[in-house]
Amino acid sequence: MSGFFRTLGHRLYTTWCVAWFLIPFLLTWPLQLLLSSFRAGRPWLHALNRAWASFQLRMYFTPVEVRGEPHPAAVRGQAVIFCANHSSYIDIPVLFDAIPGFPNIIGKAALAKVPLWGWLFRSTYITVDRQSAVSRGRSVVESTRSLRAGRDLIIFPEGSIGKQPGRVLLPFKDGAMRLAIELQVPIVPVTMPYNHRFFPDLGGRLRLRRHRFLTIFHPPILTTGMTLDDVPALRERVRAAIASGLDPASEPADSPFAAAPESVNT
Repeated sequence: MSGFFRTLGHRLYTTWCVAWFLIPFLLTWPLQLLLSSFRAGRPWLHALNRAWASFQLRMYFTPVEVRGEPHPAAVRGQAVIFCANHSSYIDIPVLFDAIPGFPNIIGKAALAKVPLWGWLFRSTYITVDRQSAVSRGRSVVESTRSLRAGRDLIIFPEGSIGKQPGRVLLPFKDGAMRLAIELQVPIVPVTMPYNHRFFPDLGGRLRLRRHRFLTIFHPPILTTGMTLDDVPALRERVRAAIASGLDPASEPADSPFAAAPESVNT
């Protein structure tokens, strides 16, 4: 009987969360479409996306905590690359909520195919098909242009969600490190240790479970004076920083039991 009520609770909560994901988006979609149609409107579109992200997270009735600063004094006024672990489809809204300003982000090409939202994402952010050399090259050009224009960039160096998200990191790709060194911009490692507990990747099954969100901004890593020979060492520094914020004791994404969320200030 307890299993029945737990399953019912999960389904009701999932329905509630999906509703509060969709309602603000659908109500503002015509405005978002208008803003996406011209370059000057895209910062406003991101501001709307950020408000949508913040609103939906609070409507999930779960604590939202941010530790550290996205732009501490050491890098204030500079464009930075945020390197974050990738554990859930909720990662982008969580980062949009936590990072001020108008950051850019590199997302999978598949995001551009999502009905209604795909065009908005493609017009405002960067998409990449990692199987295509042309697409990868284009994403590097767009990322370089974005950083030189003073716009922060969000990258998931793992490239995809692994089998043990939030607990074990996949091997990192070098793209973010090479870009940071070539442009001499800082990297800010970011850890989101519990997103997979809220929205696990279950191979197409949708199951949301109440669990707190925690975003940790680690101290920035400066790349001034580094050369491309330093890419491997920089990659390991970034990986170690992100790994230090993970919770190896966190239950795996496919566990039917959600840990009780901690009480934190929001």
